[in-house]
Amino acid sequence: MIRILLADDHAAIRSGLRLLLSGQEGLEVVGEAGDGEVAVQQARALRPDVVLMDVRMPVRDGISATAQILEEGLAQVLVLTSFEIDDYVRRALQAGAAGYLLKTTDAAPLADALRRVAAGEAVLAPEVTRRVIEGFTRSQPALAAEGEPRPASRS
Repeated sequence: MIRILLADDHAAIRSGLRLLLSGQEGLEVVGEAGDGEVAVQQARALRPDVVLMDVRMPVRDGISATAQILEEGLAQVLVLTSFEIDDYVRRALQAGAAGYLLKTTDAAPLADALRRVAAGEAVLAPEVTRRVIEGFTRSQPALAAEGEPRPASRS
């Protein structure tokens, strides 16, 4: 059974997620948090496998909470938000989130993503994947064509 902590500042969203996930085999919602600080505390107390984390929350935002949860080795984090803002995606992934999905995700793909994150895989919403790839390739040096000398690596 994969144990899940829901972290979202809207009680209606948490209730809806709990209802959606309760019908999915192998998933169990073990707790809820209405802000990032409570999410960290609940992760410490409940030791879920995955925290389903919103980005914008009061008291402590989801990105900061993600970094803390991962720094302490408490759980994997899958971000679920309504914001497909490049800066949020970048910061969430830099904080260590194993995935970034949008709240438009249906129940079955969300359940699959939770299972994949619990298994150590990473997931990205199709809406942000292209931009993540483009950002990665822009930040990397160009590869030399076959047969051309490659630049020496700097150690």
